[in-house]
Amino acid sequence: MLAVLPTAVTLALMYFVDVHNPHERYEKKFLDAFSLIAVTVAGYLMILIIYGQVFPISSAVQSVCFVVLLLLVMSPIAVAAKAQTPESIAHQGSISEQRAGLLREEVTEDSENASSSTTALGGSNQDLSSGKENLNVLQAMCKLNFWLLFLAMACGMGSGLATVNNISQIGGSLGYTTKETSTLVSLWSIWNFSGRFGAGFISDHFLRLRGVGRPFFISITLLVMSVGHAIISSGLPASLYIGSVLIGMCYGCQWALMPSITSEIFGLSHFGTIFNMVAVASPVGSYILSVRIVGYIYDIESPPDEHSCVGKQCFALSFMIMAGVCMFGSAVAFVLFI
Repeated sequence: MLAVLPTAVTLALMYFVDVHNPHERYEKKFLDAFSLIAVTVAGYLMILIIYGQVFPISSAVQSVCFVVLLLLVMSPIAVAAKAQTPESIAHQGSISEQRAGLLREEVTEDSENASSSTTALGGSNQDLSSGKENLNVLQAMCKLNFWLLFLAMACGMGSGLATVNNISQIGGSLGYTTKETSTLVSLWSIWNFSGRFGAGFISDHFLRLRGVGRPFFISITLLVMSVGHAIISSGLPASLYIGSVLIGMCYGCQWALMPSITSEIFGLSHFGTIFNMVAVASPVGSYILSVRIVGYIYDIESPPDEHSCVGKQCFALSFMIMAGVCMFGSAVAFVLFI
């Protein structure tokens, strides 16, 4: 289903995608409504998951919760329908006319300023976007920034995937029940969403007001992720809960920040190809850390005649290594920032 359903939905709905001129000031309330719905769904699921872990839920209550969840998931349709009402379309038209008049005035003023600047300085002012590089994938791969970003993502996303892929084994080694580890995996998606949602908002805020580049936030998330790995390696009570929260949120942050950094460094002309090349860092890092480090050390610590390992020694060294890897990735991302 995970392989077929997303593709089927894309093919079925691609004909409804259309290009239109946005009006940021008016449409912001609809975007805020979508964001509010997404946060509400995430919070609702988190409450259900945690409540179900503590208290038993009857089948009748589960049915009611499912209906409520279904209504929440379908509620964006109401927002889209509201945006397409005649009143909204008429309001957009009036805004479009107002903006067109303002743009004509700005173009006239800009042309006058540009002509005066050309006379005084011997050249015209260039738009900031004209100075941005628009590289193809081969040109991007010849740049040091590409490999710095790739290495930082391999450290962060790779260690994050290695963690979620081994949560069941980690929980079993530390004495967690199957239900508890299943709850951790479910909550991982909530932390992942929280990181993606929060990272985009916070990085945009600091970029516009403080001029702080997004690679700086990649560096910060990698540092926090290293703390999460160190907490899990300690094997203390509730360490897996706390560590998975930190790692899951930072993992989501990196997936939110990486596309923006890619477009800012390499441009938008070949963004899709370059983005997917950088995204290859995730499975590469996951393979090295999960198979060659976590799996290898787990097998060494397991008794010869058994296929399972019990005790914090099964993963302590592995997660200390991943903590060091994330610290190294943080330094690499900071080099990209400066």
